[in-house]
Amino acid sequence: MPAGHQKPTHPIPSFPPPESTSSEEWLWNQIKAESLRDAESEPALASFLYSTVLSHPSLHRSLSFHLANKLCSSTLLSTLLYDLFLDYFSNNPSLRDAIVADLIAVKHRDPACVSYGHCLLNYKGFLAVQAHRVANLLWIENRKALALALQSRVAHVFAVDIHPAARVGKGILLDHATGVVVGETAVIGNNVSILHHVTLGGTGKAVGDRHPKIGDGVLIGAGATILGNVLIGEGAKIGAGSVVLKDVPPRSTAVGNPARLIGSKGKPSEHEDVPGESMDHTSFISDWSDYVI
Repeated sequence: MPAGHQKPTHPIPSFPPPESTSSEEWLWNQIKAESLRDAESEPALASFLYSTVLSHPSLHRSLSFHLANKLCSSTLLSTLLYDLFLDYFSNNPSLRDAIVADLIAVKHRDPACVSYGHCLLNYKGFLAVQAHRVANLLWIENRKALALALQSRVAHVFAVDIHPAARVGKGILLDHATGVVVGETAVIGNNVSILHHVTLGGTGKAVGDRHPKIGDGVLIGAGATILGNVLIGEGAKIGAGSVVLKDVPPRSTAVGNPARLIGSKGKPSEHEDVPGESMDHTSFISDWSDYVI
């Protein structure tokens, strides 16, 4: 092999972790092994991988360091952000559980994700969601000025704009992520997959609770727009480019502008899989309906 491209000597453990090891510990060992492998095969990345991964004793410390350096500015210092992220990740086990769930979700759902370390370091959708969870806790604790400042930095750096009051579950994949907008009163369930340029917004007329509620296991295709306080049922699928203004039943598929349910009127077709996990964007095109939801 050419110099700098030696065969990796650090084996990568397989999923799932053994029963004696926690998912967080197993995943951190996995990421360190991947980083050692990548540092050996690409010496140009060795310093970066050491400073972001290999010099840290835990996953949440590595993530805190990486987010702080990504989101800092000349007036919002990386040291301040590192302390902020580390404090919230260290003292909130639910945040650490969500980090693990998101990493596993991205690696298993996105065939372009070559490793857990690649997601941790390079996937802006993953990074944006982790920063949002901290902003959400700041908002809940009435530290709204800092929460909004963090939202602004995330939007500027990652092109993902999630209001800090929005509630987001775990096992989340923001695939590509560019242009995702999530409004203040939106709720996103667990194991949801959302592609780029998706808007979960308001209609502009309502006040108060005015944004969509996304059930568990939902898949939202690229460029879809969902407006108003509507419910997207568990396991539903929203086709790319659709505009949804009304509730979508569980395990059904809505496509088009305005969005229509696939299937016959009054009896939309139901799929058996969980599209948010399977990432199956296909629909029952032969059953296309003129039923407008």
